[in-house]
Amino acid sequence: MLKLIDNVLNRITMYRLILYYLVFLLGVAVLMCFAGILPYDPFTLLFSTGFLVAACGITNRIFARTFRVPANVESGYISALILALILTPAGLSHDLIFLGWAAVWAMASKYIVAINRKHLFNPVAFAVAFTALTIDQSASWWAGTAPLLPFVLIGGLLVVRKIQRFDLVFSFLIGAVLTITAFGLFNGDNLIMALQKTLLDSPLLFFAFVFITEPLTTPPTRRLQIVYGLLVGFLFAPQVHIGSLYLTPELAILIGNVFSYLVSPKTKLLLRLKQKIQIAPDTYDFIFAVPRRLAFAPGQYMEWTLGHADPDTRGNRRYFTMASSPTEDALRVGIKFPKDHSSYKRSMLAMDENSEIVAAQIAGDFTLPADPNLKCVFIAGGIGITPFRSMIKYLLDTHQKRSITLIFANPTVHDVVYKDVWDDARRQLRAKIVYTLTDMNRVPTGWTGEVGHIDARMIQDAVPDYRDCVFYISGPNRMVNAVKDVLASMNVSQSRIKSDFFPGFA
Repeated sequence: MLKLIDNVLNRITMYRLILYYLVFLLGVAVLMCFAGILPYDPFTLLFSTGFLVAACGITNRIFARTFRVPANVESGYISALILALILTPAGLSHDLIFLGWAAVWAMASKYIVAINRKHLFNPVAFAVAFTALTIDQSASWWAGTAPLLPFVLIGGLLVVRKIQRFDLVFSFLIGAVLTITAFGLFNGDNLIMALQKTLLDSPLLFFAFVFITEPLTTPPTRRLQIVYGLLVGFLFAPQVHIGSLYLTPELAILIGNVFSYLVSPKTKLLLRLKQKIQIAPDTYDFIFAVPRRLAFAPGQYMEWTLGHADPDTRGNRRYFTMASSPTEDALRVGIKFPKDHSSYKRSMLAMDENSEIVAAQIAGDFTLPADPNLKCVFIAGGIGITPFRSMIKYLLDTHQKRSITLIFANPTVHDVVYKDVWDDARRQLRAKIVYTLTDMNRVPTGWTGEVGHIDARMIQDAVPDYRDCVFYISGPNRMVNAVKDVLASMNVSQSRIKSDFFPGFA
């Protein structure tokens, strides 16, 4: 069942999944309004939602054109739907001013409250806090009610499974529950009642699934994300206050965003294509000029936004690992183009030297171990090789000696990319390079490498002392899971296995 769910999730981008989740919640809410379960007029809710979608969409396009950056259409829709779920529905009344004001500032914050093209705050949280400050109207967070809880939970778990941010969400929930419990014990409150209200009749879970996981305002690594979750969880507790100011959910996330900004790379770049090179039958390297060498850890990824006409359901944003090393003067990404590729990839394939793309949010933990004495086994499938190209090129350029074994699986010999780097690694680093071809019908005569999918025998032959190694796996989701199963059958500890992760992959 979980594999079926994962197969479905892998076909949807993170942003599109969140959009579907919010539409689903609003659809359920409308039905509950018709049934009298929720205390709102269903037509008022529909009108408010439509008004917010229009206001956010128009404002987003105006600011995008003003600042000459691609408009993230999905982002505008997502912000509008979140606002619809936390602001009390309004009909043809003065309350529309409140909704419109919030919509404008949700979009404006991404462009105005930004440093080096990177926005600082969660747009919706900023908008709600700003409206409270300027026109003294606040969010009701009405989606955080008991009738909607099962639907919030089911959809939210799918979102977190897609983006693999369980550590972040759990740390937030633990921080919030422990803080509420500690204050309750200190004040002599009824703990059961307080926790029941927090878990069943508050925006806690909606906040965790939608606000905490917002990618552009969360820290870049797992350890920092856990700290971030605990901090926001503490601030979320209703008993926390600064003097006479009691913190609201939106203030909690804004303070957390400040922490995230302080510990995150401050990078958002408008890049121009320098060169496009075909490196395999359906694979290209895109090389972008950068104003200076980019500081990142080999193996990390960025979010890439490519504005184009009529984006399909997979949207205009992707996460790609940098194939280049921090030691190189240009930024390189390797991308595979399947036959049924998206409108995004069609537009990317059509890029020329006048084309531009926005790259932001350096992040990821799929990086070299801090201990240089650890023996590393890199296992890659297809274009999943890109983080290893970054790592090994970095080791070559910095003359670092590490124990490296690379097992690289491809359908045919023509699909092997970056062979020059692997040849250099074999000569200069004494790395062991193992190629395997998985298309049994297209193995060339005289082939001396491996044949077939990566299995226990292949790993044991390549790395006899595999129990002393740390394994890095990158490639298609099905391949990564299959190799994990192989390693588990070999009794390799989970703590010695790292897999690459693309939160927006589809």
